[in-house]
Amino acid sequence: MVEAMKNVVIFVRDFEAAKQFYKERLKLPLVQEGMTMMEFFSGGTTLGVALALTEDAQALAGRHTGITLRVKEIDTFCRELAEAGVRFDQPLEQSPWGKMAVVADPDGNLLAMVDR
Repeated sequence: MVEAMKNVVIFVRDFEAAKQFYKERLKLPLVQEGMTMMEFFSGGTTLGVALALTEDAQALAGRHTGITLRVKEIDTFCRELAEAGVRFDQPLEQSPWGKMAVVADPDGNLLAMVDR
């Protein structure tokens, strides 16, 4: 019987660039790091960032992930990301459900960010 979801994985081609993006730019809480995978967030479902080692995984790098991150002080955070050169697929905008922006990692994987 399935108990819970363990993780969601984003595949990348450039692991070193991904490390800088997810650890330093997004400032995600790192749980563990290996040679080809990092895991972020603890206490439940984690976010994995893995080097795309197979042809099938390569095909999954550089796409919309469907992942949404909740961000405190999203205005300030988006300004910091823009100043650091992070590419925005969708700039920060007000929507009926709050403020939202979409950023791209160095491989083009898209992640949404919302304030609530």
